[in-house]
Amino acid sequence: MLALFLGAGFSKWAAGLPLGSQLFDFAVEPFGVREHSRLERLMKLKRDWDNRNPAGLAEQFIADVLSCEDERSRGDVLWYIVRRLSEPYIWQEWHANRVRRHVLMINENRKRERPGIQAVAKFIMQCITQLSGIITLNYDLLVEYALGSKGFNYGKYGEVLQGRGPYPVSQWRNPVALSGRLPVAKLHGSISWDTYSKYTDGRRGLSGKALIVAPTPEKLAPAALRVQWNLSSKILSQASRIVVFGFAFNEYDQAVLVHLNKEGRNIVDIAIVDLCSREEAAAHVWPGARVRSFQPTAEGFAALRDWLIKKES
Repeated sequence: MLALFLGAGFSKWAAGLPLGSQLFDFAVEPFGVREHSRLERLMKLKRDWDNRNPAGLAEQFIADVLSCEDERSRGDVLWYIVRRLSEPYIWQEWHANRVRRHVLMINENRKRERPGIQAVAKFIMQCITQLSGIITLNYDLLVEYALGSKGFNYGKYGEVLQGRGPYPVSQWRNPVALSGRLPVAKLHGSISWDTYSKYTDGRRGLSGKALIVAPTPEKLAPAALRVQWNLSSKILSQASRIVVFGFAFNEYDQAVLVHLNKEGRNIVDIAIVDLCSREEAAAHVWPGARVRSFQPTAEGFAALRDWLIKKES
């Protein structure tokens, strides 16, 4: 069996979503005075921090803000992170005599118009017959959009998602249930989750109150995500091969690296899809396994298809 492991580079390749180092480009469109004020405060906070830490990393900035005593600043940075990763899937339209904002739902027809979804669907389909499951560190819903509710589950077959309120009516008359057989484990949470529920869209990307593990050094997952880590363990234990797409094997992802090593003991063949060479880092996680690298290009994906079809001898 094959496991698929997705890092931030996967969403960057598919939809142009920012990596950690690119996160604070402030490419969001504020809606109303309150959001404009939040964005202005955060831009000033980041500018001041950069002046004090000219060689600092975005992850360090996030960690410093989240450890400060200013509750408003902590809320602003969490709001921005999930909002920035939701932005391509948010739009405004006139409805019921007012301007309303919407976030793309998992089964929505217009998802074909949004960036990255068709590319993700095409990539997953070439792996699908062999997959024991998908493990992702990304908060976005690219995988869910690509598969639809009939293509995956979060570890519980038939789990019912919460709608986004009384509009559209179909969402509460006919709740969405995850009826797909393919498990998807989100180790760092999702823009469609909070501590109480999972939702049909990325609505928590608007409020900023999503269940996520912020991208900071030495980050640890909360107990609320334990089920996802257990699901990932099951996916890894069933796999003898793994495709790792866009994961940098950074040292500050220590919890993830230990998890991959411990739970992926049966893995003997590794395909790394990345612009940079990660073979040495992968060999540290899975000593003795065979490692191949593939570029995220047409030629690289053609070679990866050959790798998927036959095991290397």
